[in-house]
Amino acid sequence: MAEESLPRRKELPAGSAASATDAHAQSGRRVRRRGSGPTAPSENYNPRHALRPRGRSRRRPSPAPLGGPDPLDYVSMYRNVGSPSTNIPEHWHYVSFGLSDLYGDSRVHEFTGTDGPSGFGFELTFRLKRETGESAPPTWPAELMQGLARYVFQSENTFCSGDHVSWHSPLDSSESRIQHMLLTEDPQMQPVRTPFGVVSFLQIVGVCTEELHSAQQWNGQGVLELLRTVPVAGGPWLITDMRRGETIFEIDPHLQERVDKGIETDGSNLSGVSAKCAWDDLSRPPEDDEDSRSICIGSQPRRLSGKDTEQIRETLRRGLEINSKPVLPPINPQRQNGLTHDRAPSRKDSLESDGSTALVPHELIRTRQLESVHLKFNQESGALIPLCLRGRLLHGRHFTYKSITGDMAITFVSTGVEGAFATEEHPYAAHGPWLQ
Repeated sequence: MAEESLPRRKELPAGSAASATDAHAQSGRRVRRRGSGPTAPSENYNPRHALRPRGRSRRRPSPAPLGGPDPLDYVSMYRNVGSPSTNIPEHWHYVSFGLSDLYGDSRVHEFTGTDGPSGFGFELTFRLKRETGESAPPTWPAELMQGLARYVFQSENTFCSGDHVSWHSPLDSSESRIQHMLLTEDPQMQPVRTPFGVVSFLQIVGVCTEELHSAQQWNGQGVLELLRTVPVAGGPWLITDMRRGETIFEIDPHLQERVDKGIETDGSNLSGVSAKCAWDDLSRPPEDDEDSRSICIGSQPRRLSGKDTEQIRETLRRGLEINSKPVLPPINPQRQNGLTHDRAPSRKDSLESDGSTALVPHELIRTRQLESVHLKFNQESGALIPLCLRGRLLHGRHFTYKSITGDMAITFVSTGVEGAFATEEHPYAAHGPWLQ
């Protein structure tokens, strides 16, 4: 229900594929006790992959949950010789420590038992192609991992394989075209059971803007499979080359046809995003001249034309051509800035927020039918409307924009979505700040 624009490296700002505020709890943190560090994390994980013994670690004095500046305890960096016989180049391999439970005493993560997830249940990895003559691993990937980990700790939303993060800046702050990320299972590091639970390893894969858009319009796993078929774009181990100057579609134009066919056949598995958006009820007059609804009074039409309305309804009807009926999950009036995918919920529902003080029971909020509405999106959010129509509604699904600045949400639904309160007879309906 995992990508929103993210800041460059250190924080995920509002409006990104996985946006977050900077209000990570400052109270209740405890300073690490002397002599009470992590319990042999290297022995716990023991990835057993083909790494040379000369590994490095970038360690912080104390992680953020224990009063330090960053969320991760440290990031280990290894030199991986790759596999020349299978066209896998030598590269630097980065592994985070701190998203999983390293202590087992509930100071950072709640201990749920050895059979449950350890902490958030995963650590991040990253594979960066080693440049000729490079004797030490670049440290910027560690800062990148800290930024992603900060988002996870602040929002309590977890990442899953196939998720994407729109970063909107070269990952290494250079002029590179690699400006976004996909996430997948690390090809060498299998899930392991530690004394504090089970840990899986999610690998960050750097991608170009065009590849990110394909992942949004289709799905992340499909694009990852395409990247694996192009050696210079990642190959079997999905190694990121920051010097790559061409997208996979420029390298092999036939890959775009596979994406287009996938969108037509499968639709998109992106069911929503955090966004800069808002909606107004035009069924009632504006409260004052400053009310944004006033711009639609006078020369601006208050209603869609009959032709426009019929086009919208026809689009919704076409969603019924798909037999499956996706169930629309309820949206609480208090939502968190999280990206939504069609996948199982994380530790906290990515649309659930703990930031609101007044909790109103969902069942006590009255649903209102509206005559007309005014929708407002920023450019990046508006650019996803074709995805919403082509990849979601035409396949009988739903798509939600969740405001990053408040409690508002806008959901487009097809007629076949169960649990929707908007209908063909009443195409606009509001449940508190949630519009359908």
